[in-house]
Amino acid sequence: MNLRLLQQSHRQRCSRLNLIPKIVPQAFKSVEYIEGNGEPGSINKVTFGEESQFIYMKQKVEALDKKNFVYIYNVIEGDALMNKLEKITYETKLEDSPDGGSICKTTCKYYTVGDFELKEEGTKAGKEKALRIFKAIEVHLLANSDAYLDSIIHFNEYQAIAFFFSSISF
Repeated sequence: MNLRLLQQSHRQRCSRLNLIPKIVPQAFKSVEYIEGNGEPGSINKVTFGEESQFIYMKQKVEALDKKNFVYIYNVIEGDALMNKLEKITYETKLEDSPDGGSICKTTCKYYTVGDFELKEEGTKAGKEKALRIFKAIEVHLLANSDAYLDSIIHFNEYQAIAFFFSSISF
């Protein structure tokens, strides 16, 4: 990928956090940093929208590799853990695709409390919901890629998506 990132101020990074609730307000009411500004160790609070069965979750950034487009974070608190999970780890990696775009690969690892066992239908429903949100964000970025010119020097429409997902979480 020929993506070059510019240094971003805390305000610019936070404005991108606010973009997700604007794109999918039914899923997310707000996203805010409560510690740090996006680097590893930062913690943000996600307040879910009206269509969610959950109220909030807190996420901790574990790794952000802008060069290799890898972003790892843990869900560490909130009702999304349902008192059955210690944490959930998400690793998102963006790779070049043969057509010149990007492929987004996300791996989730669930750490259960005690002997609780996750049911496949529960993780499948979560995966489907995440895919719908991803698609909504993708549509927005493709339609508004010029809005990111202040943060991106060289990009195609799929690389704008890579930039977005390597810069924030949701």
